[in-house]
This record gives sequence, structure tokens and C-alpha cells, in this order.
Amino acid sequence: MKLGIHFMNFTHPEGGQALRKAVGDTAVAADEAGINLFTAMDHWFQMEHFATARDAMLEGYSVLNFVAAKTERVRLSLLVTGVTYRHPGLLAKTVTTLDVLSGGRAMLGIGAAWYEREHLALGVPYPPVAERFERLEETIQICEQMWSDNDGPYEGKYYQLAETICVPPPLQSPRPPILIGGGGEKKTLRLVAKYADACNLFGSSVDEVAHKLDVLRAHCDTEGRDYDTIEKTILGRVDPSGDVSGFLAQMQQYAAIGIDLVEVAPAMPDPAGFVTQLGEKVVGPLAEIG
Repeated sequence: MKLGIHFMNFTHPEGGQALRKAVGDTAVAADEAGINLFTAMDHWFQMEHFATARDAMLEGYSVLNFVAAKTERVRLSLLVTGVTYRHPGLLAKTVTTLDVLSGGRAMLGIGAAWYEREHLALGVPYPPVAERFERLEETIQICEQMWSDNDGPYEGKYYQLAETICVPPPLQSPRPPILIGGGGEKKTLRLVAKYADACNLFGSSVDEVAHKLDVLRAHCDTEGRDYDTIEKTILGRVDPSGDVSGFLAQMQQYAAIGIDLVEVAPAMPDPAGFVTQLGEKVVGPLAEIG
């Protein structure tokens, strides 16, 4: 099983001036520790069920580009891009730029968006959920077209592009991987089966995740998709200074149902030290699972 780092806490006791070092040192520690994936959130306000909307938050793709300059190996993604926040053509160029400048390490993590308060606060349109999912599918189609040899028009219900030119193209072939976040059984997991190279589920319990994977497998059968070609990831929780053996035992259960990668969030005020401990205590034993 592989390990990822989800950098989601930007509230440092020394304030914003400390974040350059905190994020940079954490990225370097992750690269040196053999961490497989580094992700940040795509939010403009901090999530209210984690802290408050007035707590610190940095723009996600800026974070990833900064991390790309500090690292050489770790994959880079948002977990996940809200489909409402960026026009699809510009999103494709943004991820392409990350892929080119990182040496081919970008992933498009994307979802239907959900945080209504930041939309309303910043004047971003927040369509009904059914429309957001329709826009999500069109956005994925546009990104796929921009990352192909077809640079012609795209005509959708919500988006119309006269040209889909993307030069230079991404370094990864045939394109950067696409991860769709969320566990909605009727829409999200159907889109995973149809388009995605990876999914991300909340690791709430082994039984619940197993159920979601069964639903995904059924969608794959309907779409004629090889279920085993999809990377299955979850968000988990571990304190590397605490019960590492308990975490590894839990991950054995997740690996047994098909989970390939678990992401954990480093703690402030020393996220780099947290990640260094993961490298010393977790990465190796985790890799032996599965």
C-alpha cells in the first residue's frame, strides 16, 4: 500500500509568514521519505467542519506549483478541484502547466464542489447539485480533448469552446491521470467508472468502503471498464508518534478490500517533522501490505 500526504491545515502559530517554510519543508520531507502523493485542498475558505472560514487557507494550485519546485518524485494533485471554480479550458491549462514544470507528476483531482459559503462569499456561481454533476462530466470531457490530438471545438450543454489548443501538451502520456473524489453511488462512482484513473473515498469504516467499491465494480461492469485499472484511495488518520501498529493493522483490512493508497494529514506546528516520522515508521511497513 502507498502513502500520501494531504496538506490541509494552514493555521500556523507563527502566522502566514511561517507557511513558506512549513509547506516547503514538508514537501521536501515527503519526497525524501518516499511518499507517493502530495495533495492540497481546493478551497478558498477553510472548511468549517475542520476549523472556521476565517482560519488560514492558501490557493491549491499555487501550493502545488511551489511544492513541484521543491521536489523531484512525489505525485501532485488537489483533493479535489471544485468543478465550479475554474473554466474547464483554463483548468486543463493549469494542470498541464503543473505537469510540464513538475516533470510529469501532475494529477487532475476533481469533484462536483460542495462548500456553498465560499461560493456565495466570493461571488462564484453555485448551481444546483444536478447541474454541478453535468458540468463535472463536461469538464472531464474537455480536459480529455485538450490532452488529445483533437484541438477542434467542443459543444456541450454548459460549455462551448471554439478551439481546444493546449501547447505544450502534458508530459505524461496519454494524459495526466484523473482522480474523481467522493462516494456518491449514483453519479460520482458512475463517473469514476466511465472516466477516472483513480477515486478517493472517505475511510469511515472498512465495511462502508467495501460497499462503495462493490458499487464501483457494478458501474465498471455497466461501462465495460476494467475495475482493476482504477487506483482506489482513502483518507485516513495516523499519529506517527502514537499507535503505528494499530494504524498498520487497520490498513491491512483496507488493503484486503482493494485500497491502494491512504492519505493522511500532517499536524501543525511541525508538519515536516510529522512526515519525517512517517518515513521512518510507516512508509516501509505500509509498502509491505497488500
